[in-house]
Amino acid sequence: MKPTDENLVVQYVEGGDETAFRHLVERHQERVYGYLVGMVGPSAADDLFQETFIRVCRALTRERASYDRQGKFLAWVLRIARNAALDHLRARRKWQDVPQSGETDYWDTLPSDGSSVDAELERQQVAAILDACIAKLPPEQREVVLLRHESELTFREIAELTDCSINTAIGRMRYGLMNLRSLINNHVHDYQKETAASACVR
Repeated sequence: MKPTDENLVVQYVEGGDETAFRHLVERHQERVYGYLVGMVGPSAADDLFQETFIRVCRALTRERASYDRQGKFLAWVLRIARNAALDHLRARRKWQDVPQSGETDYWDTLPSDGSSVDAELERQQVAAILDACIAKLPPEQREVVLLRHESELTFREIAELTDCSINTAIGRMRYGLMNLRSLINNHVHDYQKETAASACVR
């Protein structure tokens, strides 16, 4: 039976077990990194990923009260990652508040991993299109979409993390998916026009 996050935290904080901390990082690195890539892009995500876990390490060893050990380690780490991302975005003046104002979950439309090279290439192309469209969403909508699907947080956890109501989080998700649908449709439309133009040239 695998130890819980809380068990690993105790082993690290109280016993100084570096292996326990490494297990925590390995367990959650994909979700944390995916969130950071969506927020700041891949070029800055590597540095912010390291910065996030440096802050986590410091908080656990110096400010133990900041983590309440209530079974929400990932949400706590994502709050630290979010603060690091927002610090980065504010420094570059790219973060701006946006006004609040049949949904399709595009993660469910991604093709499953196949054994053929063509299937893998198609999956990568679709994923790249999706990532590009997510990057064009308004910041607050993009963040909720990433927290929900990349990090798999509940709407209650998202609301707590982003300091808003559950209804606001759900609303941002709804409008985010609507905008995402429009962006993807536009991308497909542009691709079809380019393909048709190329065919005429030939």
